Amino acid sequence: MKKPNARDRILETAGELFFQRGYSGVGINEIIDKAGTAKASFYQHFPSKESLCEAWLQEMHDRSIDYHAQLLDSGMPPRDMAAAYFTRLADFLQAGDFRGCPYSNTGAVSDENCCGIVRLIRLHKESTRDFFRRIATRAISDEARAAAIGDRLFVLYSGASSEAQNLKCLWPVEVARDAAVELLG
Repeated sequence: MKKPNARDRILETAGELFFQRGYSGVGINEIIDKAGTAKASFYQHFPSKESLCEAWLQEMHDRSIDYHAQLLDSGMPPRDMAAAYFTRLADFLQAGDFRGCPYSNTGAVSDENCCGIVRLIRLHKESTRDFFRRIATRAISDEARAAAIGDRLFVLYSGASSEAQNLKCLWPVEVARDAAVELLG
C-alpha cells in the first residue's frame, strides 16, 4: 500500500488535531511533528496555518456536497432524506465524542481577518441551507413555503448539532429529526 504523500499526511494530521482541539488550540510545529514531515515540506504545501485550515474545511465541504448529491439522487422521499441526514449527524457526533460541527467550532475562534476560513464556513453553511431547501421543494410545491421550510430544517439541524455538543447526548438530534420529518409530512 502506498504511503500518503507529505501534503496528505499534513492535511490528515491537521484535520484530526483541529477537530479534537480546535483550530486555535493547535500549532504548526505540532502538526509538522505528528505528520512526520519537515517544516520546509509543510510550507511548500501550505503557506500558513490558515491556508492549511482552508484546505481542511474545503475537503470536508467537498465530501458533504457529495453526500448531498447522493441523497438528492437516491430517489428517497423527502422525509426519508431528512431522516437519513439527521441520522448521519447523530452518527458523526457520537463517533466524534460530541465535538460538534467543525465549521461552527472553527468559526467561533476565527475573526474576520481569516478571510478564507470565514468564506469557507459561510459557503458550507449556505450550501447546507440550500440542501435543506432542495429537499423541501420536493415535498412542497409552493416555492416560498418550501424555502421557509428548508430554512427551518437548516436551523433544526444547526441547533441539534450545537445542543448535542453542549449536552453530550443525542436527544436533540432525535427531536430535530422527528420535527424535520413532520415538517415535510
